[in-house]
Amino acid sequence: MSSKVPMTVRGEAALREELTDLKSVQRPAVIEAIAEARAHGDLKENAEYHAARDQQSFIEGRIKEIEGKLGNAQVIDVTKLNSTGRVVFGTTVELLDLDSNENITYQIVGDDEADFSANRISFNSPVAKALIKKEEGDEVSVETPGGGKEYEIIAVKYI
Repeated sequence: MSSKVPMTVRGEAALREELTDLKSVQRPAVIEAIAEARAHGDLKENAEYHAARDQQSFIEGRIKEIEGKLGNAQVIDVTKLNSTGRVVFGTTVELLDLDSNENITYQIVGDDEADFSANRISFNSPVAKALIKKEEGDEVSVETPGGGKEYEIIAVKYI
């Protein structure tokens, strides 16, 4: 029994693109590398063969992992949701850091999509958990590994 994995439309597209690359580019290349290494003879001491087999194992494992995630995906297209001003999965939230008086913008995404350098945070992160179900104008306290933070929600965008 596996649960649904929430992801954005962009996250699903990225996984599908990676899956296509693994199946149509990387898998055939590693099969060719294994065949070439076999042609060199003794496989016991053939480092190229063992490296190619390790790579093949990694590729097959990643293919299964992605197929599993896509099979359990609950793709949420935030642009099709009613814009209520409430923070939900997929929304982009503009915050005012009440300590530093700086504006910060985050999009709340799935675990696989999270990229802090691109301001995409996982819905499982402390900041996202504190923001979800809050509305524009609300003040939010967040306990992060770096200490407590206070934010005011300036805008919630369904883009």
